[in-house]
Amino acid sequence: MEPGSIFAVVANWNGGEENLECLRSLLAQGLPESNLVFVDNGSEDGSLALVRAQHPGLRLIENKTNLGFGEAANQGAKKALDLGARAVFFVNNDVVAPPGTLARLAAELEARPKAGIVGPRVLYKADPARIWCAGGMLTWRENLSTLRGHLEPDGPKWRETRTVDYVPGCALLARRELLERVGMFDAQYFAYMEDVDLCLRASRGGFEVWLIGDAAVLHATSQATGGGYNPRRKYMMGVNSIWFLRRHAKTGEWLRFFVFDVLSLPLLWLAGIFRGRGKAVAAKALGILDGLRGKRVTAEAIREGAGWLW
Repeated sequence: MEPGSIFAVVANWNGGEENLECLRSLLAQGLPESNLVFVDNGSEDGSLALVRAQHPGLRLIENKTNLGFGEAANQGAKKALDLGARAVFFVNNDVVAPPGTLARLAAELEARPKAGIVGPRVLYKADPARIWCAGGMLTWRENLSTLRGHLEPDGPKWRETRTVDYVPGCALLARRELLERVGMFDAQYFAYMEDVDLCLRASRGGFEVWLIGDAAVLHATSQATGGGYNPRRKYMMGVNSIWFLRRHAKTGEWLRFFVFDVLSLPLLWLAGIFRGRGKAVAAKALGILDGLRGKRVTAEAIREGAGWLW
């Protein structure tokens, strides 16, 4: 698969200068600037002007408001497919891909006819010797899924190439045929769980999802929403967990989630008070409740100062 047949899609919301580092790393993969689709979600930090000034040849989509990661990524992918892309590389704007990463992923995608999605292992940008994830596994328990190798030291056990339940959307290479047959991200998630949803739909649609363990990217982990135990992130995870269950779960999987996730929240809240995480636990509980009440994540709902929790 030649670099000219692959397009990279980068979604931005107030990503600052990290966008430039990400875009430089994509150009270093051998992608021409015209194969980069940059989608800005109404940024207010000057990052769009920075990108426009330094990369005038890329494809730019400018949204007036924050439409969420899923919708922005889909806009970029549709543009890429219209331009003839055989594969689309979805990349978070806080990710840096070392030279050769995309070629390695593309070679595996081409060599495996049943593969619809491939992705690298993801290392912490601030600590490249530590794993953020080596693919993910659906558990239907806490947060519904778990990142394989999370916080573990990098090493041979995480560098194998194997099928996984999902690879994170921060660095995900998808075959054109998958996006046309299975569809793109479900934009109604706004942010979080849309990658797990896409990979599960891919698997149920007859495609394989592969971790290419000897390829790696560096990730600054969720800078746009604060990352980790940030209340806004936990709220979104709570809401979207319910919508994921609505779409994909059977009775036993709903029960497993409530036993291992929902029923544990009071104890997590008590423990969180002493660790500075009380608001984050409360935000997740509110998100689960809002999801059950039929609410969706919106830009207004997670705006800074929109609620007492953030």
